[in-house]
Amino acid sequence: MQDNRSRRQFLRFAASTALAEQAIASQTNAPATGIPMRELGRTGVKVSMLGLGGSHAARSKDDNECVRLIHAAIDEGITFMDNAWEYHGGRAEDVMGKALAMDGKRNKVFLMTKVCERDYEGAKRQLEESLRRLRTDHLDLWQFHECNYDNDPEWVFEKGGIRAAQEAKKEGKVRFIGFTGHKAPRIHLKMLARPFDWDACQMPINLMDAGFMSFREEVVPVCQKKKVGVVGMKGCGGDGRVLADGKLTVEDCYRYFLSQPVSVQVVGLANMEHLKEAVRIARSFKPLAADEKKNLLSRVRDEVGDGRYELFKTSKRFDSAHHRRQHGFDVQGV
Repeated sequence: MQDNRSRRQFLRFAASTALAEQAIASQTNAPATGIPMRELGRTGVKVSMLGLGGSHAARSKDDNECVRLIHAAIDEGITFMDNAWEYHGGRAEDVMGKALAMDGKRNKVFLMTKVCERDYEGAKRQLEESLRRLRTDHLDLWQFHECNYDNDPEWVFEKGGIRAAQEAKKEGKVRFIGFTGHKAPRIHLKMLARPFDWDACQMPINLMDAGFMSFREEVVPVCQKKKVGVVGMKGCGGDGRVLADGKLTVEDCYRYFLSQPVSVQVVGLANMEHLKEAVRIARSFKPLAADEKKNLLSRVRDEVGDGRYELFKTSKRFDSAHHRRQHGFDVQGV
């Protein structure tokens, strides 16, 4: 029995490593002033392997500070811009739109935002609001946000959200369509099983995910098979406690998630210091060797298995207020 289990673990690790090597092989090395690029699934588009998280980029209450950060990220070679209709009550899209409207910056980025509604009319309304805030006539990628509840896959299709997305694509308002979620691999697999050719799929990719309700092990291989671009997030565990507790360093986290078969990893950069550190790591990135990966996993062996650093998978309090209300849950005290 032990031999069979060891063999299965070896085969899974070998397949996992092969997928990562395939994704990294598509990587384009960047000059000193850029960030390496990777292919986004079957879209034919290459994006920077780091993406700028729209929520963190809008944390400063000073719009000008937010704009400076977004401009600096673009100038450093980060081309993938992440956002969502609901972030900071719409302000995150507003400040990013302000930044992208300057000096032709919109033409230098791959712009993604997310829609929260599942129904046809609500999705159409939010699309127009996002386009207005972001000061653009089209999105490069539009994703259904936080598919965290088991009935979300049914709602997106039965309530008409996907029809709104398809129409938007035909109208040229959206180039590619995807979905996101941080809760459970089974929900992502339900979305991927739907009769629809998704262009991208966003999910947690981090060292702690390796042994707990793992998107990396359960969802990424399906995305690879279907040629769906993998957009990683929560690379340092979402809230950074794993760093604060001294279990891992920022560089440990970055080297791990960039060694996975992700097209792009969205990272939360709230200030210039965070940006400089992320750029430095990306430009010097070398994939983890097998022994390095084994060593990292051994350092967090106890923590990896019980989910203590990924509470967003087990608690509704990390779900957005919009989606909790959408599903009839109390926003307070969850």
